[in-house]
Amino acid sequence: MKYHFKIHKEGKYFWAQCIELEGCITQATSMKALRKNMQEALNLYVQEPEDSKDLAALPDESIRKSKTVEKVSLDPQIAFSFMVRYYRFQYGMTQQQAAKKMGFDSLYSYQRLEGKKCNPSLKILYKVKQVFPEFSIDYAVGC
Repeated sequence: MKYHFKIHKEGKYFWAQCIELEGCITQATSMKALRKNMQEALNLYVQEPEDSKDLAALPDESIRKSKTVEKVSLDPQIAFSFMVRYYRFQYGMTQQQAAKKMGFDSLYSYQRLEGKKCNPSLKILYKVKQVFPEFSIDYAVGC
């Protein structure tokens, strides 16, 4: 998943704001540091608290890279967890319902899937795809 940041320069300093995510802003004294900060700000912004009912917006694929707009990839593990949660919300399921549909033995096992950084096995990827057929691994990991 790649989001878009609008880059601004003021004197010797740089700042950037994510076009799709209101309030996702960062700054730095160099472009190299700004790129690192954009990645960090994006990852932190998308990681929703477990009890939150809100989801970050998906990237807007119509936005194009330019001199002042850069694409920033979401960490693949965070993107995967976010997309599982996104589809669960789209399907109107609770975590308990999703866990049951995927055949998890416990709610905790499912909650790890939506955790901050998930590293799913092929078996889990298969289960996710069965329950959420629209789920795209390529989209989630930014391919």
